[in-house]
Amino acid sequence: MICLLPFDIFKTMIFEEEKYRFMFAALQEAEKALEENEIPVGAVVVKENKIIGRGYNQVEKLKDATAHAEMIALTAASNSIGNWRLNGCSVYVTLEPCIMCTGALLASRINDLYFSTFDTKSGACGSVYNLVEQGKTNHKIIVYSGIYAEESKKLLRDFFIKLKSKSKLKFTPPTA
Repeated sequence: MICLLPFDIFKTMIFEEEKYRFMFAALQEAEKALEENEIPVGAVVVKENKIIGRGYNQVEKLKDATAHAEMIALTAASNSIGNWRLNGCSVYVTLEPCIMCTGALLASRINDLYFSTFDTKSGACGSVYNLVEQGKTNHKIIVYSGIYAEESKKLLRDFFIKLKSKSKLKFTPPTA
């Protein structure tokens, strides 16, 4: 469980309070993934200051390589409003989206993307790739990062340390 001191957090706030609230909801989704032994990534889709879609990684549970948090949240949001076009929506996700998820965000017409921490192994919004800034698509997403970055990194680090100790494999987590 992530423990935050609500008043101390906002003293050094860079973003508006509502952005932290929505990213906190994404962190709660990531905790659900962690409880199910999935890579702890969570996402929420927001329209008009209301969460319309939630998702967390379920790749292992569903035996589906596409069951990333963003994909599940986008599907839930589309079902919520009855349209695949998510114009006017923002996505909050605890880890920089991969190529697949970034493509889905672009195809869904998401306006803004907020992510906690960079994925230095497969991120597609600034770290390894930068699909949203290439200007080769008919849609542009405004990207922000850093909200609850340390909390997200800790969830990921703890998960991979636990996984590594269980499997005795030599690998590093996806964030530096």
